[in-house]
Amino acid sequence: MKTMKQKPITLIGEPLKIGDKVLDFITVNNSLEDVSFFSQFKKPSVLISVVPSLDTSVCDLQTRRINEKLASYPDIDFITISNDLPFAQKRWCGAAGLNITTLSDHKYLDFAEKFSVLISEMRLLARAVFLLDSKRQVVYVEYLDEMSNHPNYDKLFEILDQKESA
Repeated sequence: MKTMKQKPITLIGEPLKIGDKVLDFITVNNSLEDVSFFSQFKKPSVLISVVPSLDTSVCDLQTRRINEKLASYPDIDFITISNDLPFAQKRWCGAAGLNITTLSDHKYLDFAEKFSVLISEMRLLARAVFLLDSKRQVVYVEYLDEMSNHPNYDKLFEILDQKESA
């Protein structure tokens, strides 16, 4: 069962599993431009960090912590996706002093539907982490059961370290 602050929530769709090939999706960047995932992100791996809202402490810390770790991985594109409006994402990046890629799924919900992270009761995205390889297959995935919890950073970073040393 999935919860947010111990209250039950409903996610739409079937969760992705390791080995699943992801579909292209459209989101909106901080300049209000549509972004096609497949045409925009070309590095051998992509890490997608999904948060309900960057304006919360857990989402803020999740984004900062993963970004800090990925600074030493030049072959991985790092994206944070939420349903925050692009204006809010841009403001958050400026306030945080980070130059990272944040994308909004608020307009289309295309990512939410294809990755099964839409919280139907709130129109927010469920906290999750996806690591994709060069074929855009899932090599690591974590859907959190409680949205106010952090992802398992140790496990994620262990997978990243193994991938980097391979």
